Amino acid sequence: MSLLNDLVNLNLCDVTEKVIAEYIWIGGSGMDMRSKARTLPGPESDPSRLPKWNYDGSSTEQATGDNSEVIICPQAIFRDPFRRGRNMLVMCDAYAPTGDPIPTNKRFNADKIFSHPDVIAEEPWYGIEQEYTLFQKDTKWPLGWPVGGFPAPQGPYYCGVGSDKAFGRDIVDAHYKACLFAGIDISGINGEVMPGQWEFQVGPVTGISSGDQVWMARYILERITEIAGAVLSFDPKPVLGDWNGAGAHTNYSTKSMRNDGGINVINEAIEKLSKRHKEHIAAYGKGNERRLTGLHETADINTFSWGVANRGASVRVGRDTEKEGKGYFEDRRPSSNMDPYVVTSMIAETTILWKP
Repeated sequence: MSLLNDLVNLNLCDVTEKVIAEYIWIGGSGMDMRSKARTLPGPESDPSRLPKWNYDGSSTEQATGDNSEVIICPQAIFRDPFRRGRNMLVMCDAYAPTGDPIPTNKRFNADKIFSHPDVIAEEPWYGIEQEYTLFQKDTKWPLGWPVGGFPAPQGPYYCGVGSDKAFGRDIVDAHYKACLFAGIDISGINGEVMPGQWEFQVGPVTGISSGDQVWMARYILERITEIAGAVLSFDPKPVLGDWNGAGAHTNYSTKSMRNDGGINVINEAIEKLSKRHKEHIAAYGKGNERRLTGLHETADINTFSWGVANRGASVRVGRDTEKEGKGYFEDRRPSSNMDPYVVTSMIAETTILWKP
């Protein structure tokens, strides 16, 4: 095994200019991630200069067997924390041979919204709190839970310390450092309310880059759980009963909200969100009705609400924002399995472009 590890960790920089680029895309379920690697003549920082590639879409439920080729286009480049050196992770989106985006390519429409002059002028910032649950590979039960049983009730696990409270910290810390190495704007991590559940935060990041970075952070996390022999779940309610679900709370601000008097712009934005509540809920993740029950720090899925420092509301405004009269707000409705391209662009569209 030591020889295998030595080979895996070979530093190619001393012997060749060539680099390995791992091309990554979203699969047919809209949540599964796929990737494959290719050799390139040298490092590159501009994704538009990287070659397009293709894959068998009939094996990812994204094409039929008689017309199976799907084209992937590089959109964002990150350093590779697994191969290291000058090697790259490349976030791609997917197109039919005709040049049209395939249905699971949500980045295409998001980029159109973020490219609108009115949106560019507002410089929308996002901070996404991605919750997830770690499962034992063989038992399909959360990490740290007794097989076939339940741990002590919720209470000591949120930001908890100790072998009987924090399960999977090695995976979490490895992911934290790997994201920083990759160039992702990961801003923190913490243990969550349900044991075996954790959260990482990405942001503040502007526009389309927020979606690119969250998807890449998810990919890196799944690779690390693969190495660790654990199973990663983004299910919004992984265990039924008196246990917290998993969300992806989305913190948001525009330039106008961050400037003096921004609280008025925030109030106007929240009013717009209230009028499109059903449309947003429909786009905020599958199975969210199991999570948004009005319990466990959630609002009821059918009713829009907002409040200052209220974690039982659809939208929360922080105390500092209220005090300073400017800042940001948090949309608490998105589920952990939401598509960040969809959620971020929809919030921008509703609050900046939509005219009631």
